[in-house]
Amino acid sequence: MDADERAPLIHRYKEGHRAVMDALRGITEEELDRSASGEWTPRQIAHHLADSEMMSAIRLRRLIAEESPVIHGYNEVEFAQRLTTDRPIAPSLEAMRYARESTAQILERLSEADWNRTGTHSESGPYSVEKWLTIYAAHGHDHAAQIKRSRGTA
Repeated sequence: MDADERAPLIHRYKEGHRAVMDALRGITEEELDRSASGEWTPRQIAHHLADSEMMSAIRLRRLIAEESPVIHGYNEVEFAQRLTTDRPIAPSLEAMRYARESTAQILERLSEADWNRTGTHSESGPYSVEKWLTIYAAHGHDHAAQIKRSRGTA
C-alpha cells in the first residue's frame, strides 16, 4: 500500500467518530437500550467503541514502538455484555474521540518504515500497521451503520 492508498483510509479513520455521532443524533434514553435489528443496542455499541478504540490505540503504538509485538485479542462480546449496563455513553464517546484524535496524529507522521512494521495478533496471525489501518478506518463507520439499524433508521 502506498501513501496515495493510505490517505483515504486515514481520512476515513479520522471521520469515524463523526459518523458515530451523526448516527446517535437525537437518540432518546429509551432508544439506547433497544435494537430494532436484534444486534447490539446503541448503548452497547457506544461502550464497545470506547473499549475498542482504546485497545486499537495501544495496538498501533505497540506495532510502531516494539519489535514484533504480540497483539492480544479480547472478547468483545463479553466486554459489551459485562461492561455496559446502564452507564452514560458520553464518556465512552469522548474516549473514542480522543483515542482517534491522538492516534491520527501518529498516523500522519509515520515513515514508510513505520508503515511496514508488523507483529502477530494472538487470534488472527500476522498483523501489520497497514492491516490495522484497514480495520479501524472502517470500524467507526460500520458501527455507525449498526446504530442506524438498531434505531430502525437505516
